[in-house]
Amino acid sequence: MGRIWSDENRFRTWLAVEVAATETLAEAGIVPKAAAKAIRERADFKVERIQEIESAVRHDVIAFTTAVAEIVGPHARWFHYGLTSNDVVDTAQALLVGQASEMIADDLEQLAEVLKNRAWEFKDTPMIGRTHGIHAEPITFGLKLANWYSETQRNIARFRNTAEDMRVGKFSGAVGTFAHLTPELEEKICARLGLKAAAISSQVIQRDRHAAYLATLAVIASTLDKIATEIRHLQRTEVREAEEFFSEKQKGSSAMPHKRNPVTCEQISGLARVVRSNAQAAFENVALWHERDISHSSVERIIIPDSTTLVDYLLQKTTNLIKTMFVYPERMKTNLESTGGLVFSGQLLLDLVEAGISREDAYRLVQGHAMRAWKEGLNFHDLVLKDKGITRNVPRQQIERAFDLKRQLRNVDKIFARVFTEKPPKHLRKATQKRK
Repeated sequence: MGRIWSDENRFRTWLAVEVAATETLAEAGIVPKAAAKAIRERADFKVERIQEIESAVRHDVIAFTTAVAEIVGPHARWFHYGLTSNDVVDTAQALLVGQASEMIADDLEQLAEVLKNRAWEFKDTPMIGRTHGIHAEPITFGLKLANWYSETQRNIARFRNTAEDMRVGKFSGAVGTFAHLTPELEEKICARLGLKAAAISSQVIQRDRHAAYLATLAVIASTLDKIATEIRHLQRTEVREAEEFFSEKQKGSSAMPHKRNPVTCEQISGLARVVRSNAQAAFENVALWHERDISHSSVERIIIPDSTTLVDYLLQKTTNLIKTMFVYPERMKTNLESTGGLVFSGQLLLDLVEAGISREDAYRLVQGHAMRAWKEGLNFHDLVLKDKGITRNVPRQQIERAFDLKRQLRNVDKIFARVFTEKPPKHLRKATQKRK
């Protein structure tokens, strides 16, 4: 990713745009074919020379064209013919974003694959679900991973659309009127570069496209932040249900040798904030003065390379985080059972209603025992069985069924069938069958 946004690659991409334009104009009889041939064969530059010229003229595109002209020679008078700076800059940026997008798209697919594999691995591993940070009802760790996988699939679709929306070029001139070229020539030059022509532009391609692209990167970063934040919570000492990989030689604290800190998760969460803040800057770039000003230009030199680089990095870090994280099913089981059956209160409430008790009375009965168990550290299940107001109305067998974990999780297979269109790898399928 660093290579894509290097000065060398940026100027090489500018040169590719210039050559494509010159050759297309030569085919149209506007530029001499000899000049186009000379430009194609000789056009080159040295980054240092461009920077030297720019320090004097204070215009990067002029510095670029001047440096290339010095090498091309007399035929250079046809170089950049009929173009304005942003015909080159914006079109080249579309190509650079395309290169970066290919890497990010591949990263997203790799993350999805790892999430899928680990979701199937822990499909039937029960744990407590939490709402507001408090024990709610049972889930499985596989469901948590499947949820992240499904969100990643949405990110893949969103990113595909916004990346495609960025795959446009323009050669409409200084105010978008094709004063020197034609829409037909623009389409031919863009096609030569593997781009579509923007239906309409001013001196620049409109920045709503860029804002949507950066916003999508911010959504992706937010998903990674969400995953990292969850693992950070699961790694807390009081929870200890999962944790990021910690090597034998790794150290967590200079003062406390026992520490195993979720530093990768915290890095992901921290850098996701940078990507989100860059998206805000992209929104500000949409409103430019009239047919163009350059208030967006300096911003994009930072936010587009930075955001694509960061998202590429964060996707790779998150993929490795999921792939290598430690998972502790026994601890999940211990935490699930730690409240003495409180997490089955919702099912018990429904069973009492089915037995003929009014919802208000049933809620009062169940909540009374739940609050007592909570405050006094008693076993909720035992308190329920001792309550004659409950046992007179509900058979013991039905009460026990309210506390049946398998009953709570009976639809996990159906959820997985909705999320995953294909069966798990054979080795994961066998492991799942053994746990059942």
